[in-house]
Amino acid sequence: MNANVNYHVKKPFTQAFEFDVDGIDGNLISPELSTKSVQVHDVRKSQTATDFVQHGIKFLDDLSPAPQPFKGGAEQTYNCSISDLLRAHIGAKEAIVFDHTIRIDSDDASRRPARNVHNDYSKEGIEKRLVDLLGEHRAAQFQNGHFGFVNVWRPIENTVMSSPLGFICPDSMNIKDWVTIDLVYPDRKGEILGVIANPQHRWFYKSKMGIDEAIVFNIYDNKGIPFLAHSALDMKEKGAEHTIRKSIESRILVKY
Repeated sequence: MNANVNYHVKKPFTQAFEFDVDGIDGNLISPELSTKSVQVHDVRKSQTATDFVQHGIKFLDDLSPAPQPFKGGAEQTYNCSISDLLRAHIGAKEAIVFDHTIRIDSDDASRRPARNVHNDYSKEGIEKRLVDLLGEHRAAQFQNGHFGFVNVWRPIENTVMSSPLGFICPDSMNIKDWVTIDLVYPDRKGEILGVIANPQHRWFYKSKMGIDEAIVFNIYDNKGIPFLAHSALDMKEKGAEHTIRKSIESRILVKY
């Protein structure tokens, strides 16, 4: 199976995504990207097993659908369910859910699927986020133990028939493939890692994910669990024109 992805282009300066430019929700200025066709392995067809400690990713099924939209105490209940899920499946002792992003693959959506190959944080971005979330004293306690940041990604409302989330096998990455990219918001600044093209990259995804399925994947770990470059894949299943791709991704600080 082939799909198109948008790699970053290495420059002699730090590039940036600028969000909500001129106060317009969803108005985005993007750094230079280069579209490449890549071969993608479908783990559903091969029944390939993944281990979180070894591969940095785990696919889950038979889950209750994520609430959408959040009403009343639904967000708090969902956060508790994520914490329970991470305790059961990746050995988390504590899980602090701090962000939810709903993405809709529609021209009028303010947050569409992220179509750039990236990882959610750089090391510097992690260190800042850790202190922002916990304060300096408690952040130091986490740093003295085993902690990480993970992403829980789930379809909502419909089976994913287009723009599925794809990943690069960490052992096919080279350290030189990573570049730092700034995220500039109206009220704050962050930093992620972009990825430049490398023909050695091995891509994989899970086809036709339903609302009872989820992906837990690592975006940082201070004890060496791999983190994964990822992107929405430009590809479609038969019948994709009848559904809109919608997903919710949650970022969580985890203490092991």
